[in-house]
Amino acid sequence: MSRDLLLLLQPGFTDPAHPGERFICPHGAPIEGLLASDPERVARIDVKRLPFARPRAVVIEVLDEAHQGLPVLVLGDEHAVPEDVQTVNGRHFVTDTNRILALLAERHGFPRVH
Repeated sequence: MSRDLLLLLQPGFTDPAHPGERFICPHGAPIEGLLASDPERVARIDVKRLPFARPRAVVIEVLDEAHQGLPVLVLGDEHAVPEDVQTVNGRHFVTDTNRILALLAERHGFPRVH
């Protein structure tokens, strides 16, 4: 995988446990805000927004069944891999929202969180 891959929950998702309501992910919302602020930089990474329901086939294919939580930034090989990442099946990834935001700034030039 050459480019970074950002996997997020689709905003406005529904949860069968709460019929008639729509939701956003509290962890993905700051990332969505950053992406919205600079669409030109978004083109440098692959972004996929996934449904709330599990199993999440895309995540399973990229990582594995045990790591379906979102958001997740799966690191490509265009940049050096930081030491503080998780690794599954040879894929390096980060799930912490603040670290994802920092890596998007470091690796792709997005504004940093102040």
